[in-house]
Amino acid sequence: MSCFQSPEERLQHRINREIDRQLQREKRELKSEIKLLLLGTGESGKSTFIKQMRIIHGSGYNEADRTNFKATVYRNVIVAIQAMVTAMSDLQIPYASGAAQEAATQLESIAVEEVQTIDAGAKSAIQLLWRDGGVRQCYQRRREYQISDSAKYYLDDLDRLFAQDYIPTMQDVLRVRVPTTGINEYLFNIETRVFRMVDVGGQRSERRKWIHCFENVTSVMFLVALSEYDQLLQETGEDVKVNRMEESLALFKTTTGLQWFANSSLILFLNKKDLFEEKINTSSPLSDYFPDYKGPPKDHIQARDFILRKFTSSNPSREKDIYPHFTCATDTDNIKFVFETVRDHILHEIIDGIIPGL
Repeated sequence: MSCFQSPEERLQHRINREIDRQLQREKRELKSEIKLLLLGTGESGKSTFIKQMRIIHGSGYNEADRTNFKATVYRNVIVAIQAMVTAMSDLQIPYASGAAQEAATQLESIAVEEVQTIDAGAKSAIQLLWRDGGVRQCYQRRREYQISDSAKYYLDDLDRLFAQDYIPTMQDVLRVRVPTTGINEYLFNIETRVFRMVDVGGQRSERRKWIHCFENVTSVMFLVALSEYDQLLQETGEDVKVNRMEESLALFKTTTGLQWFANSSLILFLNKKDLFEEKINTSSPLSDYFPDYKGPPKDHIQARDFILRKFTSSNPSREKDIYPHFTCATDTDNIKFVFETVRDHILHEIIDGIIPGL
């Protein structure tokens, strides 16, 4: 019949065939991709996990890349100090010296979003405040207000951070806090497979955007900050404070019940195990916040297993589909080992036809 087609018809036929071929190529490429969706509440460690993937399976962070984080590290330092200055007032903790009070007043006026560097006067004020006994007492009560887990890491090393030739280390980059907004996708080629990792904002205001990335998910990787069991969540515009672990539990239960993920494997990362162990062993009994915990007050293994059971039993219909791991997202060796286990598990399930994929 083609010999009776007009030139325009033959051209349109070639175009249609090329479109069909392109669609088939895209379908094969989509099918060969393994899509991992990272979910969890804010500050659970999702973005840190992505950074680790870049270190382990991507281009890493060379000196120029790390230098670009310098201003962000300084902003993290200012945010931490300002959080404690505000908490000093809210908790009615007095400064140990008048000089510390003056330093606090000086630092309160800094506009964080404009910080690119820290001048000599501000550096001295920060160092003075961090040495102040009242500020240290305030830091010990940090569960009563919001402050980054990395605050002490940076503040304990101010001499290095404030040196003229300072260049952020890999650990500085991993610990720096930048709230994720919107949806961010990252591609990693891992042993002939393409892993598409989707990182979304964990704050309540960001969760309405999640539904846009629910399609064709091979595995959901849900991150929980173990160390938040004794902390409260209060987001902008909301007066009610809730326990952060309870918030994470409720979100996990909702996520595992979604039909979108009926055929997706569920990977549960109980993260920040190092901070959790420190809290349990030194200062904050789990039973104070979860009265149904009856184990020894300073046994972090029994305590974390109790929290694990809370999550796995939150949705009985999916309990057997949940694959848990205890992690420390700032520990590259730990994440490398855990992700190798996760990758092998996902590929085996794809081969067995349990979850959709290759």
